[in-house]
Amino acid sequence: MLSHPEIASRFGFGVYEADLQTGELWKAGRKIKLQSQPFKVLAILLEKHGEIVTREELQLRVWGKNVVVDFDHSLGTAINKIRDALGDTADNPRFVETLAKRGYRFVAPVTALNGSLAAESMNHEFSAESGAARVVLEKSPGTSPSIQVSPSSNEFDLSPTHQRGFGSWLWLAMLVPMAVLAGLAGFYYGSRSTAPLPRVERLTRIGRIAPGVQAMESLPASATDGLRIYIPVISGGRSVLAQVDVRTGAVQNLPLPSELASATLGDLSPDGSMLLLRSHVSPESEQSLWTVPVGGGSPLRVANVVAHDATWMPDGKSILYATGDELLVNKLQDGTSSLFAKLPERAFWLRWSPDGKVLRFTLLDPIQHTLGLWEASSDGKSVRPILSNWTKPSSECCGIWTGDGKYFVFQSDRGGSSDLWRLDGKSIGEPKRVTNGPLSFVGPVTSRIGHRIFFLGLETQSLLQHYDASRHEFVPLPGFLAEANRVEYSHDRQWVLWTDASGRLWRAKADGSELIQITPDSLQVFLAHWSPDGKKLAIMAKESGKAWQIYLVPADGGAPERLLRESRNAADPSWSADGQQIAFGRVTDMMGKEDGPRAIQIFDLRTQAVSTVTGSEGWFSPRWSPDGRYIAAISLDQRKLALFDTESKTWRTIAETTVADPVWSSDSKTIFFHASSAEMQPIYRVSIPGGRLEQIANLSNFSGGDTEDYFFCGLTPESVPIVRSRTRTGNLYTLNLDGP
Repeated sequence: MLSHPEIASRFGFGVYEADLQTGELWKAGRKIKLQSQPFKVLAILLEKHGEIVTREELQLRVWGKNVVVDFDHSLGTAINKIRDALGDTADNPRFVETLAKRGYRFVAPVTALNGSLAAESMNHEFSAESGAARVVLEKSPGTSPSIQVSPSSNEFDLSPTHQRGFGSWLWLAMLVPMAVLAGLAGFYYGSRSTAPLPRVERLTRIGRIAPGVQAMESLPASATDGLRIYIPVISGGRSVLAQVDVRTGAVQNLPLPSELASATLGDLSPDGSMLLLRSHVSPESEQSLWTVPVGGGSPLRVANVVAHDATWMPDGKSILYATGDELLVNKLQDGTSSLFAKLPERAFWLRWSPDGKVLRFTLLDPIQHTLGLWEASSDGKSVRPILSNWTKPSSECCGIWTGDGKYFVFQSDRGGSSDLWRLDGKSIGEPKRVTNGPLSFVGPVTSRIGHRIFFLGLETQSLLQHYDASRHEFVPLPGFLAEANRVEYSHDRQWVLWTDASGRLWRAKADGSELIQITPDSLQVFLAHWSPDGKKLAIMAKESGKAWQIYLVPADGGAPERLLRESRNAADPSWSADGQQIAFGRVTDMMGKEDGPRAIQIFDLRTQAVSTVTGSEGWFSPRWSPDGRYIAAISLDQRKLALFDTESKTWRTIAETTVADPVWSSDSKTIFFHASSAEMQPIYRVSIPGGRLEQIANLSNFSGGDTEDYFFCGLTPESVPIVRSRTRTGNLYTLNLDGP
């Protein structure tokens, strides 16, 4: 058992740092709010990391023996707050493990950043071959397994934008550089396996690899020829294709013709000479396919083909593409297509085994919003799922073989965080973990020789801001809204409602007081709107593994009431001016392509009847004006914004550009929207009923020049745009499956 004669005052674990003297918790240089009592519990767990800390010890050290308190409730609340702060879960703990009737254990590797944490032995070893430090913390039998860390100099970025207090880091690095770096990277080994996980190293430092949006059927596909990795990056608010040098991590954008300016990557040809790209000029799910020489040259459109994903056939002479719920083969020589397989749902991430005998792919269920791994034989006749019921709901996707077929690596989402796992070759045995946080690791690609893999580590940094017209720039909002994604103020301006990154719904007074969580954690909320009288909320939300639905919930909290009894996706509830009706629509193909008409409908709360708005077929995302006169809606291709006049029962297009997230001003005289797919992502304001279009702001209005893209979140009570700006998305990382 480790003894602790001298306790360190600062601990690092993954991207986190806890300062026991100041009582502060930091994540990648940003302070995280954690109340005093939960922090005291966390401090004790960190001091005794890897050991079981009994409930009795926690009670004595935190609450004291003479304090009368509902201890079980208080301790449970403290542990939950710690997990919330760290993005951890009880079911799949990466940090705090619960041991029934015994206590808790901090299971992630921890390093003392200053002071001295005495252990029975600490050995330092330097490898001349790799130029890397190696720190081994050994424990006596019966305690948690040894932690062995062997990081390279790329494993963690100590630049000012990533870690708090660069001066102190520099000072520490001058004294004990290898030990500090080793401790910072130690988390990547996993925490409860007797064998260490492979060492994770960072390849790039730009922080703007495009992460994709799984809910929008956008997966961060990449490909490699052994020397370069082709991957999408964010540039000027848009996703563009780039190449990364596998030796240096240098990133260079690929010049592509205008018709392929927003292309997504399908695959690299078997000989490494041609990229297979899908045009992405609009949000429609099925798009044209193109082949482009990697060394430059004219692109060639694949004739008579539209698809939502595609890959090369093993012979390099044909293309396998997915359209609807079918897989088809297109022969490039004559342009003919033939059916390969009929599938239960839409297929993505198509990958052949190295011998060309097995195709594996990801199947996306548009109703349950689940991902699953499937495989087919080379003739397409045998199609079956793999890893059925391994997780519930299923969340496995994006698998790829190593060049020799020995391993099949895929990603799995558990508790909101994704890690990589592997299977041995073509066998369907028990998967083995490859990574264990603290970042979400997605989008694996394997080198063509050996067992090295590359993948994206998500480390988003963002800030909620509002537009200051006098300064012509965006400035930060008050702290209590720091984690908000979508924001809406009540009609009387006294209350504010918002969703956070985890899909929880919150409500508070406009000054941040009387804060409560409205919805349970089991419900993922996409957006919510106040009723005109401020007493109820209409929300678009879903339970895990189920379709998007519309719910009503009291503004003071309570059990959500489902509005419709159907299995289809329903979206974007919007109140009528009298609060007696709710307009709603359906989701776009990108959020779940499904059968059935898509139009704007109205639910009457008095009669429970549903009616369809005249002429609304092909429109979605309704927004009822506060005065009740108009319903604004977006075309399914997100190229038009139109108004439905509730008096004349007619439609009129008021804007033709890319359109997302329309929001009415409180006086119904203007409507704001985000041209999120346009160059520089402008926010527009349209006068009503005149239709005059005015640009309010765009990417150039962010100070510092480090904003990669942003999301339109809503309006302040003064009709000022609120946005979440994103300064960092993620980097490419790498590891060798054969070990550290």
